[in-house]
Amino acid sequence: MKHDRKESGTDSQTLSEPKPPYPKQRQVPPGSEQQVKPRPRYQAGRYRAADKLRDKVALITGGDSGIGRAVAVLYAREGADVAIVYLPQEQPDAEETRRAVEAEGRECLLLSGDLADASFCHEVVERTVRELGSLNILVNNAAHLNSQLDLSQLSFEDWDRSFKVNTHAYFHLVQAARPHLKAGDAIIATASEEALKGSDTMIDYAASKAALVNFTKSIAFHLAKDGIRANVVAPGPTWTVLNIADENMPQDGLAQLGSEGPMGRVAQPEEMAPAYVYLASEADSSYTVGEIIGVTGGLTTTR
Repeated sequence: MKHDRKESGTDSQTLSEPKPPYPKQRQVPPGSEQQVKPRPRYQAGRYRAADKLRDKVALITGGDSGIGRAVAVLYAREGADVAIVYLPQEQPDAEETRRAVEAEGRECLLLSGDLADASFCHEVVERTVRELGSLNILVNNAAHLNSQLDLSQLSFEDWDRSFKVNTHAYFHLVQAARPHLKAGDAIIATASEEALKGSDTMIDYAASKAALVNFTKSIAFHLAKDGIRANVVAPGPTWTVLNIADENMPQDGLAQLGSEGPMGRVAQPEEMAPAYVYLASEADSSYTVGEIIGVTGGLTTTR
């Protein structure tokens, strides 16, 4: 993996992040961030907090690793308590996220289970409110991804799970959270650049994320009448275990991840997280409703 900091003579994060080729590696789903090499960066040492979320409570699905972990850390740095949802196999990663949130001086509630189960979606909302006292920010971030190299490889089982985790869970979480949310609160969904342009390898993933985008835009009008803002972040390729644990991701494709975009590299999770702070903070985004914030490294501007 090439690193440009010394070569470019700059401390600019835009130019100094590692570029392809990335180390080839594979994990069994859902994977472990602790085993990713090099480790994804989530601590955002350059980020300076401003008390934007003081005493708020956030529920983040997929908060054990990747983008969700980075968001949890910045929310805590901005003064929020955090509940994270993850699969039982991801317990070690979830424990690391809890330590990182607690290091910021805030509380972190761990909620283990499968979001494909509608009853669990309702349970995590109720437990968050019961144990942390309220709910102000819902971040629907967890995802199922299993690429296909050909349409003939797309099974209904994968299609079904992608929609259950990526889209149906979002519906259940929104419906469960809405009675607890009030004016100034926010719902944020994680989509993908694939949702905006389609994908020939992430077919069910892209379709489910596109549905998530449209659902957010559709509910935004209804929620805005109560002062609740619903928006979407569409990340580009990011260095997370989700990609490494994609069983059909070609190793050459992993090594060159993000190379097709103008930035020529993947993003680090810490580069995604500030967009979620913006959308969660009423002081920053009080007039931002039903929007898609693309953090794609320019990918959606080139196709």
